[in-house]
Amino acid sequence: MNAKELQKYFKEHLVPSKLYKIGGAHKNRICLAKTENGWSVFFQDKKEKIGVMNFVDEASACSRMKDELRKLMEQMYGITWAPAR
Repeated sequence: MNAKELQKYFKEHLVPSKLYKIGGAHKNRICLAKTENGWSVFFQDKKEKIGVMNFVDEASACSRMKDELRKLMEQMYGITWAPAR
């Protein structure tokens, strides 16, 4: 899965866009960003990146972000989808 496919997946599964940012950073969201060495997934606080996870490839980063959003949706709204295998 790539970032474009992930964005489509989130829209199909009605994940509110206020929870995530694909392709950069945005305050109070889980973010997926391209870096010099690959990709990273993190939570962007007001000024800090929290819990930065770095990945060599886009597919691994997308998979992790999908899993993080799945957990967040379950906690916040009590709804989820099956975890990636």
